[in-house]
This record gives sequence, structure tokens and C-alpha cells, in this order.
Amino acid sequence: MRTAKVFTAAGYNFRRWRGNLRVIFTFLLMIVLCFFLSGKVTGFAERNGTVMQLAEPFIWTFDDSNAIMLASMLLILMLGDMPFLEADTPYFLSRMSRRQWLTGQVVYIAACALIYCTAVLAVTSLLCMRTSFVGNKWSETAAMLGFSGAGDAIAVPAFVRTMETTTPYACMAVIFALMTSYTLVLVMLMMFMSIRFGKSASVVSAFGLSLYGYLMNPQLVKTVFNIPESRMYRANLIFGWLSPLNHASYHMHNFGYDKMPAIWQSILIMLGLCVLLYLGSLRAIKRYNFNFSKGTGRF
Repeated sequence: MRTAKVFTAAGYNFRRWRGNLRVIFTFLLMIVLCFFLSGKVTGFAERNGTVMQLAEPFIWTFDDSNAIMLASMLLILMLGDMPFLEADTPYFLSRMSRRQWLTGQVVYIAACALIYCTAVLAVTSLLCMRTSFVGNKWSETAAMLGFSGAGDAIAVPAFVRTMETTTPYACMAVIFALMTSYTLVLVMLMMFMSIRFGKSASVVSAFGLSLYGYLMNPQLVKTVFNIPESRMYRANLIFGWLSPLNHASYHMHNFGYDKMPAIWQSILIMLGLCVLLYLGSLRAIKRYNFNFSKGTGRF
């Protein structure tokens, strides 16, 4: 019965999607973003007359922290009004505990993150469908990007070690899991800050986390501070562990010969952050004043 109440609260939020301009614009902007971000890869293949494996545009586009940051920030538009206070919210709160209601919101935002990242994967794959194949092997385009250094020239993170250690679909699944985990951290942070400090703090915290991840990019630090290549391993190691956004970047992981975080460690760390933010939200919701009368009363 308690579980049913949680899913009832979560499911009700999806009814808000009908005709919701925030949701519509979020997905439209996501399509535009995927088109521009994947354009470097698809354009390279078209110029060289080569084909790609169906998952490769997603892999080479979102094995980059900046691409993940931009894609995840669109959820600020869709979920920036958390917690969701609607006319029917008093009805739910009179029939379930605050904990059940909050857990329903968590289930909803987790589903939103999963749906959104699935849409990103689908759109990125559809954009290159005419010049791609479905076999689970790396394409000639990937080989050219990785082995010839062409990927560096057009800022596409096509790493030889990626092609040597995994297959396209396995790599796609890992990048999808990392991206979804980071997106969930961002949204959970927004929810906690909204409950604890207000909706303005929610948006500021989301931008703050994104800015922190951007500034912790090893290549940016190398350029700004002119760090020699011989010292970049230490910088990669430090920033790889300290930045959630770097935890979401596939190439910033241990491939068996360094001390970078392993894939499972990054996912565990990000899910652990989500649990901590959920527990913090549970504590904050106990003192949260629900206002349903535009400042004239409280529930």
C-alpha cells in the first residue's frame, strides 16, 4: 500500500507533461543540441565518405564532459520548479506521509532522467542512421578518428584505448549509465536545494555544479596554467576523482593501468551522492512549509 502511494504520487507528475511548454521546449532544445554536438562526427564521416557504427555518434559525442554538462543542464528548464506544488498536492499530503510524497518525487525525477537520456541516445543515433550500420564492431570512421589523430583535430574524444578494450554497444551502455547517473545527481541536488533553501537556490546550485565540473576539466586547467604534459597525469588523477562531471566521462576512468576511478566506482559514488541528497531532502521536508494560497496560508 505504501509503495502504491509512492508510485501514485510519481505518476501524477507525468500528467503535468500534457501541453507543458517546459517539457516540450526541453526536448526540442535537446534535439537541436544533439544535432549540433554530433555534427562534428557525422560531418567528418561525410567528408571522408565513410560509414559509422550506429552507437558511435553517441559515444564520441558524450564521452566529453562539456557535452554531458550541456545536455544535463536542459533539465533545469523542465525540473526547475521543484518541488511540484499543484492544486492536488494537499490531497496527496492528506493521504500519505511527507516521506512517501517526497519519495514519489524522487521516483519521478529518476524516471525523467532515464527518459531524457534515452531520448538523447535515440536522437543521436537517428541523426546518423542513413550512414551507419548495426554490427557490433568499430567502424572505419572510428579508426580514422582514433589512430590518425583526426579526432584531436576536430575535438572529438575518439580514444584508441576505448576501441581496444570494449565494443561499441558495451561502450554505449556504460556511457549511458554514467550520463544518467550524473544527470540524476544534478536533479537530486536541485530538489534538495529547493526544499532546503528555495527554488532560486535550486537553479543556482545546478549552474554551480555545472560550472565546477567545467572548471575541473584537466585540458582547461592545462591551457590556463600552462601545465606541461609530463604533469598532466597527476592533474587527470586529481580532477578525475574530485569532479562528478569527470566521473561521468568514459575516458576519465581506469582501463587497467592507472589509478583513475573504475567505472563501477564512479557509478557507486554518484549514486551515493544521490542517496545523501535524498536523506538530506527527507530531513529538510519535515520543516518545509507548503504554501498553497499564494502567501495567505500554509498547509
